[in-house]
Amino acid sequence: MSAFSDSKVRRAIILSIFSITALVGLVSGALFAYSPDLPEIENLDDYAPETITRVFDRNNKLIGEFQTQRRDIIGYDDIPEVLRNAIIAAEDGTFFEHNGISIPAIVRTIITDLSRGELAQGASTLTMQLARNITVGGERLGLEKNWQRKLREIYYTFQLEKRYTKNEILTLYANEMYLGTSTQAANGVESASQLYFGKSAKDLTLGEAALIAGIFQSPARQSPLVSIERATGRRNYTLRRMAADGFITAEVADAEIAKPIVIAERQQRVNSIAPYFLEEVRQHLEKEYGANRLYEDGLTVRSTLDIDLQRAANKAVSQGLRTLDKRHGFRGARTNVLTGNNPVSVIKDFSHSRWQYPLSIGDMVPAVVTGTTDNSIEVRVSDYFLNIDEDGYRWTRHTSPKELFKIGDLVDVTLTGLPANGQEHGSASLDQEPEVEASLVAIDNRTGHVLAMVGGYNFQRSKFNRATQAFRQLGSLFKGVLYAAAVDQGYTTTTILEDEPVSFEVGPNQAPYRPTNYDNEYEGPITLRWALEDSRNVPAVWLMNEIGPDKVVEFGKRVGFSSPIPPYLSVALGSAEATLMEVTSAYSVFPNQGKRMVPFIIERVIDREGQTLEEHRPQSHDALRADTAYIMVSLMRGVVQRGTAQRARRELNWPVGGKTGTMDEYTDAWFVGFDPDITVGVWVGYDEKKTLGDNEQGARVALPIWIDFMKAYIGNRQTPPGFIPPGNIVFTSIVPKTGEVAEPWARGVIQEAFIAGTEPGTAFRRQ
Repeated sequence: MSAFSDSKVRRAIILSIFSITALVGLVSGALFAYSPDLPEIENLDDYAPETITRVFDRNNKLIGEFQTQRRDIIGYDDIPEVLRNAIIAAEDGTFFEHNGISIPAIVRTIITDLSRGELAQGASTLTMQLARNITVGGERLGLEKNWQRKLREIYYTFQLEKRYTKNEILTLYANEMYLGTSTQAANGVESASQLYFGKSAKDLTLGEAALIAGIFQSPARQSPLVSIERATGRRNYTLRRMAADGFITAEVADAEIAKPIVIAERQQRVNSIAPYFLEEVRQHLEKEYGANRLYEDGLTVRSTLDIDLQRAANKAVSQGLRTLDKRHGFRGARTNVLTGNNPVSVIKDFSHSRWQYPLSIGDMVPAVVTGTTDNSIEVRVSDYFLNIDEDGYRWTRHTSPKELFKIGDLVDVTLTGLPANGQEHGSASLDQEPEVEASLVAIDNRTGHVLAMVGGYNFQRSKFNRATQAFRQLGSLFKGVLYAAAVDQGYTTTTILEDEPVSFEVGPNQAPYRPTNYDNEYEGPITLRWALEDSRNVPAVWLMNEIGPDKVVEFGKRVGFSSPIPPYLSVALGSAEATLMEVTSAYSVFPNQGKRMVPFIIERVIDREGQTLEEHRPQSHDALRADTAYIMVSLMRGVVQRGTAQRARRELNWPVGGKTGTMDEYTDAWFVGFDPDITVGVWVGYDEKKTLGDNEQGARVALPIWIDFMKAYIGNRQTPPGFIPPGNIVFTSIVPKTGEVAEPWARGVIQEAFIAGTEPGTAFRRQ
């Protein structure tokens, strides 16, 4: 340093001393006059900054979060010593020595500014930083530079130092300060630790602690998610300060400086697991407690969801819709990313937001076409190059990839193999995002717990929940309610119904109602079982007329339909509308011995102090007699064994029953089925009423989704549960087509269930 510079620094020191002396006097006088108008800082005794409301599944696994600030409060003992030391070294080396204002720091700042050197350490102490960031009297000081704000900052700094210990101030500081980026929130060291390293703060290494402490100064610039170079520089600065202050040795600091920064792999947001279910929870909480409490007060919600079943539901719906969509042809690439005069560099530099998250086999992700041959397509996904062979694009019905794609086309692919062990290429199959929608609901029969919920293909595409908000015509699915009403009135599985052309008068000046079967053929007299298993239309309408539409509608209310059902004969064929949740709940009555459990999604809500705000328990209603319910179980199992849902029998070795449903012109496809423990409903269709395509029936569209879900639900279980008949159920060998008692030599007989006194050979009277 030159003599001139030395002289300049000495003058600066002298000037600083006089300036600070005068400043202290001036500030003291101003505070004396100004402080009576300022609120006390005692509200920090009950420090309760905005925290995260968390939603857990029934097994205490996290499924969702709501917050305006991403913060997890931790105590002093949970902040590891290495992190406490790093914060002090980086932000305020004399923290334990000053009373809130650091005179040496002020002098150092003035000298540095005057000599135009690098700012080694700011004049703001840790306590001063905290003072400008906390909320006092409903306001936060912020960073606006004016004398009033500065006075308030100094006043609150002294208040903090007077009222709280140094350890308490450090804890407040570590929990309060923002450490995230513009796109990735993190308030406090615990949230920052989870964001950057995927671990709790108490598990941080020395280098990791130094990085977090280093970015307190300016996370928007120095976060490793923004600039790994600047983050490395701040980490290294912190390590050197820790060595200078005696927290670590220089050798240890140098060893850590030599290590690269390793950031945790960015994870999919937890809210993406069950977004439709979570939105139902959010709406309930906001209605009950208000938005402020929901987003700021850190509620804990115990829900009924099963996260493993939810993942199975997500996969089943996604795969089922993509299969359906691909049956109707390839719509072409999303877009082409080529721009400018240098397409190679454009493709090389192209990145998609989805690529920021982990990639796994089976994921459908965007990919950019990098080349084509006569029989293969090469694409890039993130840093991976993948080949799509003929099996992967055959569904498009195109024989030549060169005719199908251009370089730079953005397409959807499903990952089938990622490069590993020195491989240059992985593999994928061509896919496309379906335009059709679907919903799925799974309900625990004995409790009413909603175990899984899918409200559409993609929550980001549409937040409309088709499981709870979409009122769709039920098609043949309503026959389950109709036939249950019949059994309740005394009809048996062997009662003969008429399957022949029929005409019903519906009112003056109106054309007669003439229902037809889907195949326009008629079987003549058939048993009630056969009519249901084969989903015949005419016998259903005939039965509706026999029982009376009003009685059937009233019965529908008993089993759980809250949507209005008009008392018309056409309701027998599903002209009435209801939600998937309603019809799934109604069907759960059958395997639950006639008891309807009101479906619900929240078990308990707890506040941040651990007090229970609300609690929900299963609510049971007697909807059917247990014997009627068992007969319906038997009929629905027949639908799987011999009827429209035989695919479930072929693919599942499990006791299940259910019913398909299809609306005219194939606009809505349904399947609702159950085992003794769970009832699952599936709907598929477009939001606007249009056809799914020729022959896209419930058995072809909805049933496969249901089967895929049930396969995951069954898993590796070897011992299935059983449907236990009530004591007044008797079994008789019956010829299913005729309903007659089987002779000993008869073939194809079934053991038919009857309510005692209604079996063949006994006299009974319908109610």
